[in-house]
Amino acid sequence: MLVELGLDSTAEAVYRTMLARPQHGVRALAQSLDLPEDKVREALDTLSELTLVRPSYDSGNQLRAVPPALGMEVLMARQQAELAARQQRLEASRAAAARLIADYATLTPTVSGHGVEELVGLDQIRERLALLTREVREEVLGLNTDGAQTAEAMEASRPLDQELFDRGVRMRTVYLDSVRNDEPTLGYADWLTTRGAQVRTAPMLPTRMIVIDRKTAVIPLASQDTAVGAVVLTSDGIVTALCALFETIWSTAQPLGSGSVHDEHGLTPQQSATLQLLAAGHTDDAIAKRLGVSSRTARRIATDLMDRLGARSRFEAGARAVQEGWLPHTA
Repeated sequence: MLVELGLDSTAEAVYRTMLARPQHGVRALAQSLDLPEDKVREALDTLSELTLVRPSYDSGNQLRAVPPALGMEVLMARQQAELAARQQRLEASRAAAARLIADYATLTPTVSGHGVEELVGLDQIRERLALLTREVREEVLGLNTDGAQTAEAMEASRPLDQELFDRGVRMRTVYLDSVRNDEPTLGYADWLTTRGAQVRTAPMLPTRMIVIDRKTAVIPLASQDTAVGAVVLTSDGIVTALCALFETIWSTAQPLGSGSVHDEHGLTPQQSATLQLLAAGHTDDAIAKRLGVSSRTARRIATDLMDRLGARSRFEAGARAVQEGWLPHTA
């Protein structure tokens, strides 16, 4: 199926038939595929927009399918350009999120009249989340930055999640890519999807976050230790900004059931994220924290990237990555 490249099933079927039977016109295509002629014409419009069909050089009144070797290359280049644009938007949102988190990092342990409530300690956090779960009516959005989940955390979350599913609440969650290598966490994510939740993964996430009905958001006070405390935010402006951040991340995250995606340089999203962190001067421990992996794994990924670039230092790796087009040039 070529849905990810912009072709629905009908357009793909028409394209394949045109490749096999280049002399077929609209009527013949409709008969071959047992489709109404108007559906065939709609499919031809789609194929024309994607430059997969062109007027015949022999007969200007007839369309001819562009060979896949040419057509697919154009579609892949278009998808790559769209992916780069989404990545830029994600980076801009990530920077905005960092500023937002910094603004609230120094909150005092009080409940203010400006839509901010502070929770101190894991007991308060879990008790408040349990209460918020009972108030959910439509949707829960989540970013989970912890990488592999502890058995205790999953056990505490399961009954709350099941309660949401029983009420028909929609759930979308983004985990770190690293959970794909942790069987217990992967099993829990699969359990979520079998009950109707949507789960995706991303190489890095800016903060742990839960948004309830697009009205209430919960984020940690300290990203290094989410058990220390959290804040419950109900200000419309803040919650709207956090929802926009989630949607940007969601648009570039990969569905849990999909395999690893590589860019034009052969890098996985996790490798690309590691390269960005290396170029920014982060240590192995800092990279490991951001990716949700062990320091040993972060060191291995960094070493592999340096070997591929032929670099003897992290600084040289960053410079070579920019020269090779693996990283954008900075001002």
